[in-house]
Amino acid sequence: MEISESTLKKIQILKDKYASIGQDLDSYLDGLIYANPLAYWDYIEVDALLSLQKPKTDFPDEKIFIVYHQITELYFYLIQHELDQICRNGKIISDIGQDLGWNEKLDKEFFIARLKRCNMYFNTLTRSFDVMRLGMEKDQFTKFRMSLLSASGFQTASYRKIEISCTDLKYLVHENEREQLWDSDYHTQLDNIYWRRGAIVEDTGEKTLTLRDFENKYLDYFHEFADEYQPMNLWKKYRGLSEADQKDPELLKEMREIDVNVNINWPLVHYRTAVAYLARGTGEEKGTGGTNWQKYLPPRFQRRIFYPELWSEDEKAEWGKKWVEEVLADRLKTEAKLKDKI
Repeated sequence: MEISESTLKKIQILKDKYASIGQDLDSYLDGLIYANPLAYWDYIEVDALLSLQKPKTDFPDEKIFIVYHQITELYFYLIQHELDQICRNGKIISDIGQDLGWNEKLDKEFFIARLKRCNMYFNTLTRSFDVMRLGMEKDQFTKFRMSLLSASGFQTASYRKIEISCTDLKYLVHENEREQLWDSDYHTQLDNIYWRRGAIVEDTGEKTLTLRDFENKYLDYFHEFADEYQPMNLWKKYRGLSEADQKDPELLKEMREIDVNVNINWPLVHYRTAVAYLARGTGEEKGTGGTNWQKYLPPRFQRRIFYPELWSEDEKAEWGKKWVEEVLADRLKTEAKLKDKI
């Protein structure tokens, strides 16, 4: 059978590829001959994936809780994957050392396309959070959650990486110290990041076990991550674009949307779920791991804004307020329905 010119060119490219790493093309071709066809379940690792759910109790709804959190972590992984490409100007390093998609200067269209993906992933997560809010029996949740102490969704390192990748750390300093530490180095700012106040015992000021465990495992890593990503975070990449590109309506829309997704929508779908499962009317019920969700989740208590320069003064003053009002109104309607049934 005659081999086409196109096939011969591909063989030569493969030969050059493997020669560059000291490998023999013929050996790899033998491997292709002997290899079995790839099956979906092997490629996706379905059996391994479905073996990762290990409930601590016999309550059936605990499996829902585990699976949804695992799905969340995978979406965070995808979001960070897209942010990495923006931060690195589209540069991807392959296993054989070749640079793929390198741009010395970040292309605006590339920037927008990756931001759209990030927002798509976040929108999927926020829309799907009813799996948590409505997909479990309250009685089961309030019982099996007691076996999870001191583990908490507060301890997701993936989400903290997204925050560090998106903006300057001065915007993430706890609001009480933000002005004071505005011009500090980012390691000092990281040591005063808002979420470190989210798992403090208010009566004593001591850290919960949830926070201590999280910091012991990840705090040094976050400092290393900040060393790498703060000089090339999303905000700095945006500011590095031309003035005309920065004013592009589509880019502005995506920048504002990721700000809202991370700092309003995602915390507040958690807040709404916490209200549904934890609120007892006293305002004192703690989240899993002892987190103070009433003050930690609502944006009005923190006003975390990645990109203040992209919002008007009125928008910043009302940050997250409309969302909270809608959630509270929904809660009042639910309570009224329950009273009518009684």
